[in-house]
Amino acid sequence: MTPSPGDRVRVDRAGVTDEGVLMPSSDEDHLVLKLEGGYNVGVDRADAAVEVLERGARTVDADADDDEAHASAVEFDDDLPTVALISTGGTIASTVDYRTGAVTARFDAEDVLRAVPDLAGRANYRGRVVANILSENMNPEIWTDLAEAVREEIEAGADGVVVMHGTDTMQYSASALSFMLDTPVPVVFTGSQRSADRPSSDNVMNAVCAVEAAKSDCAEVMVCMHGTPSDDHCALHRGTRVRKNHTSRRDAFETVGAAPLGRVEYDPHEDRVDVSYREGKTYARRGGADLELAPDLVEDVELVKFTPGMDPAALDYLDGKSGVVIEGTGLGHVHTDLIPRFEELVDDGTTVVMTSQCLEGRVCDRVYDTGRDLLDAGVVEAGDTLPGTAKVKLLWALANVADAEDAMGRDLAGELTEESKPWG
Repeated sequence: MTPSPGDRVRVDRAGVTDEGVLMPSSDEDHLVLKLEGGYNVGVDRADAAVEVLERGARTVDADADDDEAHASAVEFDDDLPTVALISTGGTIASTVDYRTGAVTARFDAEDVLRAVPDLAGRANYRGRVVANILSENMNPEIWTDLAEAVREEIEAGADGVVVMHGTDTMQYSASALSFMLDTPVPVVFTGSQRSADRPSSDNVMNAVCAVEAAKSDCAEVMVCMHGTPSDDHCALHRGTRVRKNHTSRRDAFETVGAAPLGRVEYDPHEDRVDVSYREGKTYARRGGADLELAPDLVEDVELVKFTPGMDPAALDYLDGKSGVVIEGTGLGHVHTDLIPRFEELVDDGTTVVMTSQCLEGRVCDRVYDTGRDLLDAGVVEAGDTLPGTAKVKLLWALANVADAEDAMGRDLAGELTEESKPWG
């Protein structure tokens, strides 16, 4: 019996015997075994005798051809919803390359199903790969491909979509789809901070919670990641208000300026997963929108962070750009010596937008002289839109909205919270 990822196996080599779940490997020369205690061990195939003790939730016909062997063999259940799993790479779909010891994005959506047997029985799955990259290599062209793939899956009958994505740029991709797509079903981004070979990996819980969120009532683009360092719940963040705020913590993602949309309670011991949304939160409901896609993006928009002592010549590369987003200080300020440079850009046809480096609060360039001078120079305020979200929004607005400057001051996809008004 040929072993497959997800099978429980016994491995004998050099007088040592281990039992555990067979994991996908980055090459054909090694076996990766997840032991009972959660740790993984790598074994040379040539030195190992492998016995299959129990087939995993997903198996393939040993007589199938290569194409069939790499296809999902999850049986269809008429009583379950259909969730499309779309892979772009990242740590949730990665393994250790035993040649280098580095974590490498190697798996497609089918491999993730094999690696996370806890997904079995929760939905019917369709898997497809849009990209197989580490997320630092994400770009607007792939966002367009991803949005098209999501649209196709929903048109084909998916009741929800889970996008597996690297965490470093997930917030940008979630923002991009929030603007590009009107969706009647949930679209949930998820990933993992720690790869599957680590006992502290968050990939299983995040994947399970994302699938459950994709079956829920909130028809928005969301990010589903750990809500605390422990394995107790995942938070559901609106795609345009989320930010990765820690390099390595499992609860690295936070909704900025508000509470998350909801949460997914997780109890693996009782196999219990409950999705709830925060009371008083307004969100799009399942079936409330027609499926529409506006995939066009301009690609020459830059995000510039102002720092004290910045040389005006550092902005020369912005000449000819369609748009520039400034990450200013406080209420939205830069050194007064830079204002004429931004005015030149505006005069040449570049849309220049102001955001703040502060994590909370909105820009207001009417309070101090510097801000008033920026407004006079034609710089547009983006309220409390996060800088990264503002860049993605401007990429989209310049390609799809007649008055992009006006759009940057209006809420289009939950990116801009309502401004508080004083009493009276």
